[in-house]
This record gives sequence, C-alpha cells and structure tokens, in this order.
Amino acid sequence: MIKETPVPKDAIALADDLRTALHHVFRRIRQEGDSDPYGLSLQHKLLLSIISQTPGIGVAELARMEKLRGPTMSGHIKALENAGLVRRDTPNPEDRRRIGLLLTEQGAAVIDDIRGRRRDWLARKLAQLPPEGARALRNAIQYLNEIGE
Repeated sequence: MIKETPVPKDAIALADDLRTALHHVFRRIRQEGDSDPYGLSLQHKLLLSIISQTPGIGVAELARMEKLRGPTMSGHIKALENAGLVRRDTPNPEDRRRIGLLLTEQGAAVIDDIRGRRRDWLARKLAQLPPEGARALRNAIQYLNEIGE
C-alpha cells in the first residue's frame, strides 16, 4: 500500500477556491453556448467537440471515454447523424467492423459557431479586467496547463 503524503492546509484551501472559481467560469461559458439556435443537448455538444478533436474515433471508444453504455452512445450518435452533424467514415480495411466518426460540414460549422460564441463571451469578460488581473491570469495559464496534463 502506498502511503500518501499529507496535503498542506493552504493547498487544500487553494484547491477549494480554484475548483469553485473554475466551476463558475465553466458554467457561464457553457451557458453562452447553450443559447445557441441548434437545440443541442450539452452531451451532444460535448460529443461533437470530441469528434472534432479526434476525427475517426469509434463509437465504442467514444462510449468508453465518456463512460456511457454502447447502446446509449449509439443513440446519441444516431441523433447527431439524423441532424446531419456527424457521419460514419468508410470502414477500416484492417478491421471492417470499426467505422470511425467524422463531423459533416454542417457539424463543423455548428461546433465552430458554439466555440466562437463561448470564446467571444470570455474575451469580452477578460477585456474588462484591470491590467494586473489579465497579467495574473496569463501567468496562471502555464500552471493550469501543468495541472491538467
């Protein structure tokens, strides 16, 4: 059994404050994307985003990644296909059972629009910060990326 080293109280307090702040920011960013005209669920937006970042991902792999059952994921993919946002790629010649997922032109345009509206909202909020606040966030990005990796 690996003995964990105790976490300093100030690190715990910082973790609580950071988690709360990030939660509020992410919620507001999602709300900006949720006011879109596409009527997509948050789950469908997330799936579109993953497929755009991982073109050719299989349905089973996507289900494992999102911790969903295969039939549940298949239903989501069918809905995205019926909406004209996702299409199935040609079968893999090495494993004809594996067919990857790709965004259609319309799907790419939808995810680009959602990301653009979210980015623009965040940019407007950042532009309202005093210079020292913007600098502090710019400096924090490196460390946030390290934590996330």
